[in-house]
Amino acid sequence: MGTETDKVASGESGVVRVEPASTERDGGSAARAGAPDRSRVWRLALVGNPNTGKTTLFNTLTGLRHRTSNFPGTTQEARLGRAQCAHEGGVQLIDLPGVYSLSLAVSESRVCRAALLGEAAPAGERAVAPDGVLLVVDATNLSRNLTLAGEVLGLGLPTVVALTMVDRAAKAGGGASVATLAAGLAAALRCPVVACDPREIRSAGGVLGVGPAATTLEIPNNREALERWAAEVAARTRETPGSGSAPGSTVREPSARAAKTASRRAGGPSRAASPPDTLAFHERHSPTTDRLDNVLMHPLAGPLAFAAVMAAVFWGVFSLATVPMDWIDAGFAWLAGAVHGVLPSGPVADLLSDGVVSGVGATVIFLPQICLLFFLIALLEDTGYLARAAFVADRLLRPFGLRGHAFVPLLSSHACALPGIMACRGIPDPKERLAAILVAPFMTCSARLPVYVLLTGILFPGDALAASLAFVGCYALGITAALGSALLARRTLLKGTGRPMVMELPAYKWPSLRTALVTTWDRGLVFLKKAGTVILAISVVLWWLQAYPHAGASPEAEAMREQAAVVEVSDPEAASARLAEADAIDARRQQSGSFAGRIGRAVQPAFAPLGYDWRLCIGVVSSFAAREVFVSTMTVVVSGTDDPDAEGVLDELAGATRDDGVTLIFTAATSVSLLVFYVLAMQCLPTLAVTAREAGGAKWALLQLGWMSGVAYAAALAAYQGMRAAGYA
Repeated sequence: MGTETDKVASGESGVVRVEPASTERDGGSAARAGAPDRSRVWRLALVGNPNTGKTTLFNTLTGLRHRTSNFPGTTQEARLGRAQCAHEGGVQLIDLPGVYSLSLAVSESRVCRAALLGEAAPAGERAVAPDGVLLVVDATNLSRNLTLAGEVLGLGLPTVVALTMVDRAAKAGGGASVATLAAGLAAALRCPVVACDPREIRSAGGVLGVGPAATTLEIPNNREALERWAAEVAARTRETPGSGSAPGSTVREPSARAAKTASRRAGGPSRAASPPDTLAFHERHSPTTDRLDNVLMHPLAGPLAFAAVMAAVFWGVFSLATVPMDWIDAGFAWLAGAVHGVLPSGPVADLLSDGVVSGVGATVIFLPQICLLFFLIALLEDTGYLARAAFVADRLLRPFGLRGHAFVPLLSSHACALPGIMACRGIPDPKERLAAILVAPFMTCSARLPVYVLLTGILFPGDALAASLAFVGCYALGITAALGSALLARRTLLKGTGRPMVMELPAYKWPSLRTALVTTWDRGLVFLKKAGTVILAISVVLWWLQAYPHAGASPEAEAMREQAAVVEVSDPEAASARLAEADAIDARRQQSGSFAGRIGRAVQPAFAPLGYDWRLCIGVVSSFAAREVFVSTMTVVVSGTDDPDAEGVLDELAGATRDDGVTLIFTAATSVSLLVFYVLAMQCLPTLAVTAREAGGAKWALLQLGWMSGVAYAAALAAYQGMRAAGYA
């Protein structure tokens, strides 16, 4: 530990005087002193507490031109963007995760600390310390923000402070000017401070017009001393409102024990980390905010309000996404027809049309729902409501071994488990994070919806109310299975007390459309890259399994074609009907003799107790790659067409019989068994791949596959046998 900065980072006691030239990790002392080579790209790291406007500032400065990358050896993302400014080489901004302290034992803090010390960098980047730090400080929460500011300044990196929320702070302080706020803090910290509105490009751009400089303050590196220092700095800038710490805070706690603990330990989130219950704190807001919180965070009214908000969100997702989904479906149908029209008939045309185009279309068609869900969630988060919803959800999740941190990941999994699992990175406790990853796929995702539509349509033809109630039951069953599995995991394999949930309740505000669009864009790309490419490959493999070996035309179909040729002149409609029936017979013959058909017959004995014949087994086995292929697979196997929306297909599937010509394939008992199986089974290879990456090994993905498949099989078996015992064949 040869430098003064190293001593600060190591956490040794005492006070260290930081000199600008004490760090020479990247480009020598001149760079550390705030005079880097202006002809090259200048790297600035954005650091700040959560809810300070840090990412909003990043998006404004980069004009949405950014990419997301992981730090090698971690599961934490960082946004990378290029900001154009007067600096000749331009500025590369690294938006690090929001943290309350660099010394907390959470992944976000470890990533920030390593990135600032030059020990970690996003994938593809050289691991060097940044040229400077853009430190975002909320003017309404100075004491809390200055604790992190002291840790950052203590590293000796050239720093410029972006002071946000100044208008709100000025109003709370009786009208002090923005210039007064910034000047007071600059005098206290002895480094440049620029007041800005992160949403306004002109205001935000002023931050890059000031060169960062290293402070010469004496920064304590002892935690308690650092917090006293932060309080003293806030006191010296009394002109800046919001400088009080505990006296200006409101702490909302769900238990008397937490209340007693919080009263002894007023202050920032690091001091509230020991109680076993959840603490939610915020600076005092307007009476309107307090009245809203009294309702939205009430033990009874809060969950009801949350249910109403989520119902509105999902109504919007499923209603507003219909039109773009229809457009996408029609576009890919046209593209598939165009491929057949351009290319001569043969394996290449079939591969491109039925394998590539149909495979991509089966994935992209769900993109509007996924993007719309993330867009609405981002808007809710920006208003400040999601923090309240997480507080409410914490009461519901805590008995099952999870905390409110898991709320957003589990909610996101209702669109797609891939971004939901990746959102588990925000759960600080490793065991809780792993439990949430393992149970997230139980949540009903968009890929299950076509299966639900098919089976509820067969079970309740013409009864929309019963079908909608069945949908609600599917969602409820998935949530119940997830919570039960989490409870079991936390009581056995992932046993532990877990960390208390400490959250900051931001003020209510109008959401940023720009931030919501950025989040939607990011998650949409994640879905297309992580799921689309894998499902494309799976679809091609499934096409090959269903297309080979060629069975050839059946004698029955050939006879029907000859009859059609005879009657074509006198009765064209009858001839067309016979040709269509002949094609359907050949399709069923091909499916039965294909590799997929042979696989279905081979596994049928294992699924016989669930009521599935070999045709259903083909759909179930193919669905282990991707759930959404079940509908198209069954329409081909049973009806001989690959269009599940063709007229009469649903009726044909409902009336299709097994090999005995009498027993229905989709009996009531079998349909309920299938519905239960698809709610609970792990049938998504991309999800398993993401689980292996996020959980830290393939063993967790295999455990997830085995557990979910076992639960699905047992529940489907119970449903089928129970229905038969009740007299439903």
